[in-house]
Amino acid sequence: MKQIAIMKNKIYRKIHYIFWHRLHPGRWSLYLFSAYRHYKLFGKKKNIEWQSESKENIYLTQIPNPGAGIGHQMGNWNAGYWYAKLFGVKYAYSSFSNPAWDSFLGFGEGEISTEQLLKSGYKKRKLPYFNEKSQKDVQLIQDIIQSYAGKKIVFFTGLDQFYEKQFGVMEEIRNKFNNAKARKEEVSIYEKNCFNIAVHIRRGDIVIGQENQDPSLTKRWLTTEYYARILKDIVKELEKGYSYKIYLFSQGTEQDFPELKDIPNLVYCLDMPPRESFLHMVRADVLITSKSSFSYKPALLSDGIKICPANFWHGYPEGKEWILVDEENGLTEGQLSSLCEQVQQTKKKYGEMHEYN
Repeated sequence: MKQIAIMKNKIYRKIHYIFWHRLHPGRWSLYLFSAYRHYKLFGKKKNIEWQSESKENIYLTQIPNPGAGIGHQMGNWNAGYWYAKLFGVKYAYSSFSNPAWDSFLGFGEGEISTEQLLKSGYKKRKLPYFNEKSQKDVQLIQDIIQSYAGKKIVFFTGLDQFYEKQFGVMEEIRNKFNNAKARKEEVSIYEKNCFNIAVHIRRGDIVIGQENQDPSLTKRWLTTEYYARILKDIVKELEKGYSYKIYLFSQGTEQDFPELKDIPNLVYCLDMPPRESFLHMVRADVLITSKSSFSYKPALLSDGIKICPANFWHGYPEGKEWILVDEENGLTEGQLSSLCEQVQQTKKKYGEMHEYN
């Protein structure tokens, strides 16, 4: 029965994706949503001022796509949290597909869940898809929500409703993660007397894209030479007076990364369980990300230095700790200088914890 339910879910998501994201139905599709029809009937007639009292019982959420990986699901979760804040309503917690991630991340601690609200009499309403960059679309969603002023409603955004920047909730999710109950049981393989560098190289599911040239996969590919070039530049600086170790998080075997064979102090963490890999990326002094949400999301949670591919489909916040690299040219002299300066600052800041040479 479980396999049948999984198959039905996959079929639904496939049809859903084709209809909404490939066919791009016009404005008429808005009438498929009862929330929009409600707005058309009552939204402009109601003269209820949008104050704290009128939106006291209005919540918003986005369900993490159960067919996606955890990085993608976190993107969905972040979108729900962001849009609740953007539209001035409360956030209702939607669980990840694997409860172990709920416990690990701790995002639901202190939040009320959609299940709790619906069981207590709240009504569920789906919101139409919208373009977050269109002021007209955003205003329409705001008007739809406000048409329910004074009612007990939980709004659900569309499956995979996109939120590009993601870092708009960075401080909130970082605080949630660091204060989660699971942090009390946190275990790390990092050495306290080393400067720890984490490198995520996405392989696995995207390797086939190099054979069939599927654009949805090739856009996620970064060559191993890209990482080797960055690591060699960093090592050249660190060898001037720092103890360091480099941890590679990926899939496959050591033989799959011949370009890295000359990188010193490299620890292969291949096929490490996902949550352990995620945690070590968050806690690294330097995190070198890939074109993958699985390392982009730890970067949002990290207090360390982040070295990221500039060409990526999510945004990066401003700040010197975010070093955005051109994949063809690697680190510039200015970026390398900034990195060295931050390494020095990290040494001073964590001097008691990290006993550098």
